[in-house]
Amino acid sequence: MKKNIVLNFKKTLFLAVVIFATAINSFSQVLSYTTTKSPSFDYSKLALIDAEVNKYVSNHWLVGSTVIIVKDNKVVYHKGFGYANEASKTPMQENAIYRIMSQTKAITSLAIMQLYETGKIGLDQKVSDFIPSFKKPTVLKDFNAADSSYTTIPAKRELTIRDLLTHTSGIDYTDIGSKNMSAIYTKAGVPSGLGKFKETLLDKMTILGSLPLVHQPGEKFTYGLNTDLLGCIVEIVSGTTLENYFQKNIFDPLGMKDTYFNVPATKANRMPTVYTENEANEIIEWSPTFRNLNPNYPLAQKTYFSGGAGLSSTAYDYAIFLQMILNGGKYNGKQIIAPRTAAIMISPQMDFKTNGNDDYSLGFSITSAKSANLNLRNKGSFSWGGYYGTNYWADPVDHLVVLVMTQHTPNSHGDLTSKIERIIYGSMVK
Repeated sequence: MKKNIVLNFKKTLFLAVVIFATAINSFSQVLSYTTTKSPSFDYSKLALIDAEVNKYVSNHWLVGSTVIIVKDNKVVYHKGFGYANEASKTPMQENAIYRIMSQTKAITSLAIMQLYETGKIGLDQKVSDFIPSFKKPTVLKDFNAADSSYTTIPAKRELTIRDLLTHTSGIDYTDIGSKNMSAIYTKAGVPSGLGKFKETLLDKMTILGSLPLVHQPGEKFTYGLNTDLLGCIVEIVSGTTLENYFQKNIFDPLGMKDTYFNVPATKANRMPTVYTENEANEIIEWSPTFRNLNPNYPLAQKTYFSGGAGLSSTAYDYAIFLQMILNGGKYNGKQIIAPRTAAIMISPQMDFKTNGNDDYSLGFSITSAKSANLNLRNKGSFSWGGYYGTNYWADPVDHLVVLVMTQHTPNSHGDLTSKIERIIYGSMVK
């Protein structure tokens, strides 16, 4: 009897070691650029993605797109569709470099969390500890549209790093934010972050600290320049530029070879043209002056790095970043952040909803229990997107990473990602 117990214990221990070793190997595994078929999918059903995207292209609802699916640490689907440039009929390649805009935010949030876990930043530390102009914040009371003048009331408390990570600080956006706050920011010379500026990021964020908030800190979710401010704090604490910090601490360790603030001229031909629509919902090229945003900004060599919107990347590179978070902060044998830190990054932080029924964490929208019951993504899936039409989500239950990339906004046929999502989950057999 005792011998059997010992044998069973040894078998159990051996099995545990094998499972642990398998898990470590899985977390260390580098995503192959070559697609591997997964037994988890019925590929005859998954092929509906091809039919759906090609339909959008042929109907001229979309010029081009790249779609990547990663399942269980393996690239199981990766294709380019349509055109990178419609006029020249240049095919969209799967390695196209997209302007990912607000997908930059999660990477900046990761940088903050790296500094947090090394004791250099506290999540509930005051922003004024790093930029003194945030010492006595005010909240907008009255606004005069005629001359953009305003009155304020004192804020009830100072802003914290956590406020910035969760977009609950009361900081708004230039250009795409509320009309009043956008006017105030524009008059003060605070940009949306995209373009080439003589001033430094610290110069502009110092001005931002002197301007009113749109609401009391922690009161509600307002999408704004919070992550640009976080990027500035990364620069202050690390003593280097955000570009250098990302390269050394995130991109190089992860092997993200196509993600840049300044896209090299040698890779400019891999950037798709940006499109929008006219009043008849017909697709037209985005002009350099439309919405005060020249789409050539990735190619203009700059030193002002927007932590909220400045990066360009490929579907594959960004899938690596998401896979690392899904792996508990580990990828390619490197622990980019600790497992517990990664868990906090994708944990709901709010007492109120931010996007329909969903929650928000420290850098991501989080699928709530209610959303999971109404749709296909599992509870706890984390997601976001970019202004020019890039979208992603990662599902920790099904070990799934998906990116649907376009360069088209506004898009009157913007339901493609939701259709692809239904096809993916409908194709899963285990």
